[in-house]
Amino acid sequence: MKIAIVTGASSGMGREFAREIAAAKHLDELWLVARRSERLQMLKEELEGRLSGLRVRPLALDLTKGESIDHLRGLLAKIKPHVKLLVNASGFGKYGTYQDLTDQEISQMIDLNCKSLVHITYAVLPYMKKGGRVLILGSASAFQPLPEFNLYASTKAFVVHFSRALNVELKSRRISVTCVCPGYVRTEFFQVAQDTKNPSTCRNFKPMYEPEDVVRKALSDSKKGRDLSVLGFDTKMKRLSGKLLPSKLVMQVWMKIK
Repeated sequence: MKIAIVTGASSGMGREFAREIAAAKHLDELWLVARRSERLQMLKEELEGRLSGLRVRPLALDLTKGESIDHLRGLLAKIKPHVKLLVNASGFGKYGTYQDLTDQEISQMIDLNCKSLVHITYAVLPYMKKGGRVLILGSASAFQPLPEFNLYASTKAFVVHFSRALNVELKSRRISVTCVCPGYVRTEFFQVAQDTKNPSTCRNFKPMYEPEDVVRKALSDSKKGRDLSVLGFDTKMKRLSGKLLPSKLVMQVWMKIK
């Protein structure tokens, strides 16, 4: 049975990835993973209603909890599917300084953005074959240190390094890993990010990209075997400035424009 797995599928980028992947019509089953079961059910009904023959399996799991990852491992071991595509799109960020984040926000951000991402990826890899593809949602924030958005940006820096190195490790198996690093995307991300003690830390969210544009480019870059997918001139400039300019200067500019 050929399947794709999308985490963070109940909203935002994950939901858009699910829609685009389903439309390709090359799967027997699409597994959707997220916490909110009612949203997953709505997406299941949408996709199965629009695409005859596609089976959608909603998995309401909280990936910050070890038992949820164990459940997915058990399901994979029982069914033994051929996973053609894995999209790790679960994650969240919070604006604010070190004084503004709660212990729970700190732990959950690191656990979801980094820890569970690694466990999910490693759990799925034994079920992928030659031509398999992994897409992992990074961020343009990964390209430079960002005061007052520090923890999220740091988790995404980890994601970029993890993804690109894993891509090299998997070359012998002909499996590609693409890290998707968009700038600002029109999703619910900002509602969560600004629900903090200091919601006005960052206010300049331009330019704003549409999720479907980011996803289409990401899937195209993945098919081409690229280890990084970056949409937009401004996002490419952020990556370039992070490579070429002194970090002190980059942070000074960020503090003026954020």
